[in-house]
Amino acid sequence: MSHGAVQVERVFIGAGCNRIVNNVSWGACNLVAFGAQNAVAIFCPKVPFLSIYHPSLCIELHKILTTLPGHQAAVNCTHWLPSTKFAFKAKHLEKHYLLSGDAIGAIILWELSIPDKKWRYALQVPQPHKKGVTCITGIMISQTDVVFASTSSDGTVNIWELILPSSSGGDCKLSRLESLFVGPKAVVALSLAELPGSSGPLVLAMGGLDNKIHIYCGERTGKFLRACELKGHTDWIRSVDFSLPTCINGETNNLLLVSSSQDRGIRIWKMSLRDSLANSKRKEEMSLASYIEGPIFISGSFSYQISLESLLIGHEDWVYSVEWQTPLSSSIGRIECHQPQSILSASMDKTMMIWQPERTTGIWMNVVTVGELSHCALGFYGGHWSPNGDAILAHGYGGSFHLWRNVGVDVDNWQPQKVPSGHFAEVTDIAWARSGEYLLSVSHDQTTRIFAPWHNEPHLKNGDTWHEIARPQVHGHDINCVTIIQGKGNHRFVSGAEEKVARVFEVPLSFLKTLNHSSASFQQSTFPEDLQANVQILGANTSALGLSQKPIYVQATYHTPDRPANEGIDTLETIPDAVPVELTEPPIEEQLAWHTLWPESHKLYGHGNELFSLCCDHEQKLVASSCKAQSASVAEIWLWQVGTWKAVGRLQSHSLTVTQMEFSHDDNFLLSVSRDRQFSVFSIKRTGVDKTSYQLLTRQEAHKRIIWTCSWNPFGHEFATGSRDKTVKIWAIENGSSVKQLMTLPLFSSSVTALSWVGLDRSSSNGLLAVGMENGLIELWRISVNRTEDGSIAVPGVAASLATQFDPFLCHVSAVHRLAWRNSEKSPDSRTMEFASCGADHTVRVYEVTLG
Repeated sequence: MSHGAVQVERVFIGAGCNRIVNNVSWGACNLVAFGAQNAVAIFCPKVPFLSIYHPSLCIELHKILTTLPGHQAAVNCTHWLPSTKFAFKAKHLEKHYLLSGDAIGAIILWELSIPDKKWRYALQVPQPHKKGVTCITGIMISQTDVVFASTSSDGTVNIWELILPSSSGGDCKLSRLESLFVGPKAVVALSLAELPGSSGPLVLAMGGLDNKIHIYCGERTGKFLRACELKGHTDWIRSVDFSLPTCINGETNNLLLVSSSQDRGIRIWKMSLRDSLANSKRKEEMSLASYIEGPIFISGSFSYQISLESLLIGHEDWVYSVEWQTPLSSSIGRIECHQPQSILSASMDKTMMIWQPERTTGIWMNVVTVGELSHCALGFYGGHWSPNGDAILAHGYGGSFHLWRNVGVDVDNWQPQKVPSGHFAEVTDIAWARSGEYLLSVSHDQTTRIFAPWHNEPHLKNGDTWHEIARPQVHGHDINCVTIIQGKGNHRFVSGAEEKVARVFEVPLSFLKTLNHSSASFQQSTFPEDLQANVQILGANTSALGLSQKPIYVQATYHTPDRPANEGIDTLETIPDAVPVELTEPPIEEQLAWHTLWPESHKLYGHGNELFSLCCDHEQKLVASSCKAQSASVAEIWLWQVGTWKAVGRLQSHSLTVTQMEFSHDDNFLLSVSRDRQFSVFSIKRTGVDKTSYQLLTRQEAHKRIIWTCSWNPFGHEFATGSRDKTVKIWAIENGSSVKQLMTLPLFSSSVTALSWVGLDRSSSNGLLAVGMENGLIELWRISVNRTEDGSIAVPGVAASLATQFDPFLCHVSAVHRLAWRNSEKSPDSRTMEFASCGADHTVRVYEVTLG
């Protein structure tokens, strides 16, 4: 085996969006930033002409490009500098910046270098908020001068000036202009703008829990003063957004502000420049009659009047976000840009609407509605325009993204597009299909998801991109563990959740047909079409309040029951009927949510507490399961016979929860590790067709703290254990009856939470051991087992060396829960392998490892 350098490349990241308002930001660089647990994730939407400003950025479409580590708590909000509002100023910028705020008050500035696509941690804003950041907004005064404001549930609003470096090697300079205390009722929405008619004064609109919009004015040097407050909304203000100054009769004297609220209404306010205070008519203009039109405030040497321009009613639930359409570059005289009269709103009624004034009357109307007016699931937390205004993006309650693009030429035609997807809670377990066709993951978001490479995308270099292609299980409990049944026959898996029963699922025909389009199936068909004819189940349905997924049969004629038009509205009885079909392209969220379920075939009863760990042998004979336990009687491991699903064994050894189990590669031994700091090895023998005998070979206290993980050597009876004590130990079974320790790897930087051992060369017993840690980092170690001619362990028994440490930008930002090497049938000379990881940061990741 060559001992050259090991190269690691990112292949895929699957992640959902944190379920919170203001979490998503679409920048002038055409990238979308969002929070995924403690990480800031970056993805490139698939939008034609997306690379108007920076073509090199969006070669890899509709995929998550990277995650940025640095936050110590969940990311609440992100904001690009420049944002799409200032895209007209960003055509030639080589560096873009991103602000991100988290749940403990920290704000980090990130720098993206456009030419080499490299990210850099620029700085952390000093004097952080005392509680979680709820909103960040900013404006570009010039290409090097930025003013941004942040608000928090601690009742403060901080306003900062950021001087960006003019040269490539310079540093950012940050200074605080003002800190405002807004009282006990928190502010959750902010928007900044430059006042029309003069250069200098800024206006800040803030809305929150007192149902009012507060207007503050200040100079660029600081000192923001309360100007006035706008009343009208009858519930919490959720979003405010200033337009750029609008041009009327060649003059930009008006500024528009749009606001949305939980009262389901949207209000448009007009801020008009009245006149210079030096005007002799000042007293007349400040009369009582003028106040009837709206509040007046003074900033510098000018006065401004605010009036209610329009009230927009159309949504049926809270309106969480409103945003003006991206300004377009203008060629009119000295005017840099043109502000389109168009507003995007996103609501919890699961729709987004575009509002525009009618040409003849000027009355604001809803001209476009996208989404699905639905009462069976909560809707959208926010909506955003693309930099050139031809696409809109929503993020929803289920951590999902929804993208629509206007593909019409003469008439608007908004069509849904593919976007990245993933779990929106910690991912607890993963398993590869028996030949590596797809990756199955389970999560505390109560879903099971399947990710796979998709072949027919010819516009990409290698033709393959990874997508979520199915959601086999949508459950009512957090899912803790999963195992795929290995061996020949139909695809099956067993999952265990926060309930006492394990559930068995079998693949439906619709998924098998969809799988034919994945790139892995093009190379090796593991379930050919002649065998698919035996599969009689097309898909599965789930009821509104049920946990089981019922099969839909191929030959069945399904009739939708006749219901009155108003029946089921505002109840949970409006779950849509599943329509399982063969998918010829990667599905979008609306298809995944209901139409890709797998039917449940069996329930495995026996455990006294919630399931915690599952594993399957390599011959498709046995499944082992364990549950949460605080006593020896509850901590027993159950063995289930595949097919009949009868309990054929109850293995007692541990006194606390068994955290992981794994069968040896010849299926002669079952290894288990536990919170009781011990590992156990059981010998497993099959004495007949339906009979299994088992015996405890050894139980040993192996570590000083909880043992989280274990993994067998594929070429022998050696195994590794990893623990909270930050150690990994290598063990070997001697003479089939005892276990001895071979070595302990050097102390790791954090608790070891995941291990996976893959073989490289059977003749020399060489392999790679992947080590995942609680801090999210991953390392690969070369392990070589020395054997004598008769197969016994030589002296020294094992040699280990560090092969590579993953770059933190490739790694998880929280605990790694599971690692798994892909089971692909590659040639022995192949120097590349793939393995997957999942973690508490809500992500599923796939890496390609190239051996030197």
